[in-house]
Amino acid sequence: MSVESLSALDRSTLRERSLEALRAAILSGRYRPGDHLGEVELAGSLGVSRGTVREALRHLQQEGLVTAGTRGMLRVNSLTPAEVHELFRVRAALEALAVREVVASPRREAAAAALRAAVEQLTDEAEPAARMEADLAFHLQLCRLSGNSMLVEAWQRLEGRMRVAILDGADRQAPMMARERHVPIVEAIERGDAEAAVRVVDAHMSDAAEHFAAPSRPA
Repeated sequence: MSVESLSALDRSTLRERSLEALRAAILSGRYRPGDHLGEVELAGSLGVSRGTVREALRHLQQEGLVTAGTRGMLRVNSLTPAEVHELFRVRAALEALAVREVVASPRREAAAAALRAAVEQLTDEAEPAARMEADLAFHLQLCRLSGNSMLVEAWQRLEGRMRVAILDGADRQAPMMARERHVPIVEAIERGDAEAAVRVVDAHMSDAAEHFAAPSRPA
């Protein structure tokens, strides 16, 4: 496996571009959960120093996309079924708070319109990577519309692990990311019914946890 060489880039941008290239390689599925990430191989592929690669990998560890494996070797992160359930329970709590604050906001109608627009980006015909981006964009938008910056920061700190959980089940994303699963959240916000919106979010996250914690089907 290899990623696009960055040797022609200005040195001042190498770390940032190396990070972007490695993140994209993981999120596109070029590197899969459990794959080892060797500094020497990556440095050669990118055309940068091992130190630059090491810094990029350290940042990806902080994002939750990379973890230390046997004897300290770094690998693309993977989540146990228990961790997937924990992740989606925390998401349910954060997004339940988000919908309560959106419903209580004087900007509720504008927020609902923005979420309607985000829902329209969810299409079954999209490639898995685009479908994942549209799904995460909807939920991040929901958190941002709450107006609570601490809530948004907490959600974003989990985003790397969210992507890992989804990538582990990339072959079966569509049912969890369908437009019709998200529309009821928007409809409850439009009605100003916070309790209904929370129930939908709770069910949405519970179903996603069960779905993505289940073993992948054989190819």
